[in-house]
Amino acid sequence: MSEWQEISLHDIKDIRIGHAQDEEHATGCSVIICEKKAVCGVDVRGGGPASRETELLRPTASNDGIHGLLLSGGSAYGLEAAGGVMKYLEEHKIGLKVGKSLVPIVVGSCIFDLGCVDDQVRPDAAMGYAACVDSENNLERNGNVGAGMGATVGKIRGDNFAMKSGLGCYAVQTGRLQVGAIVVVNAIGDVFEIDSNHQLAGLLNVKKDGMVSSEQEAVKLLQIASKFSFNTTIGTIVTNAALDKTQMNKVAAMASNGLARTIRPLNTSMDGDSIYALATGKIKSSPDVVGTLAAYVLGKAVNRAVLETEEKYGYKAARSFL
Repeated sequence: MSEWQEISLHDIKDIRIGHAQDEEHATGCSVIICEKKAVCGVDVRGGGPASRETELLRPTASNDGIHGLLLSGGSAYGLEAAGGVMKYLEEHKIGLKVGKSLVPIVVGSCIFDLGCVDDQVRPDAAMGYAACVDSENNLERNGNVGAGMGATVGKIRGDNFAMKSGLGCYAVQTGRLQVGAIVVVNAIGDVFEIDSNHQLAGLLNVKKDGMVSSEQEAVKLLQIASKFSFNTTIGTIVTNAALDKTQMNKVAAMASNGLARTIRPLNTSMDGDSIYALATGKIKSSPDVVGTLAAYVLGKAVNRAVLETEEKYGYKAARSFL
């Protein structure tokens, strides 16, 4: 990997990232602001996504870019936070001119974190707006922050054997090309290190002093597992490449391979797994090159989401076993 230099996700220009959260009630949201508009694609592989405006990202749709992207807790209720993002963008005169009106284009997806602490408290428009204000600081944070506040993994046997997860960022640069990822890991399965295949987090054993395989348990407990619907890994790739919407949809699809390399099981009918891909449109590159890097940085971001998360709400974390 020496040809790829690790950088901060915030080194990629023309985006800002912000977070807001309710720590007491274990939920939150994260936003990516694209003041100059960014070309966006999406890859949805989970069977139960909670999403907003993803139809605009199809190659056949006329939309040519977005101004904001929301990653939120709260399941479908959390989509309300997008209203706050739109309000912030409108106040800052960022959006698509439609006649005399200005319409910010905001897409987004949510994780199911309602069972973590309190299912009656969810991200709302005020929290979405607060995350936008926080984006003005544009500070990189990982773990228990924003949309990762109520994230957990290893839930095939329920919350009693699950572990704490969160939000992770990772980015690389090769030449002038930059590719990064931000992801919220809320998987029913286990998380593995992308470089070594070592299990980092997931399903706890009966004594809760180690981990076992969620894949094996999924086969044993198929009927029980089918009752769970608390799972979704959502995130986005960000690159300074100059690619169109069709190409960015391909990048998003290739990026999802990074999830397959780090989370097992994945993309079940219980999951809402969705990956977006944003291009700020500066550097010439191939979608295959960007997609290859995207899969790697997304996998590394998944790892960071569990490694930089602390024990919270009674859940053990990966660092509990390091």
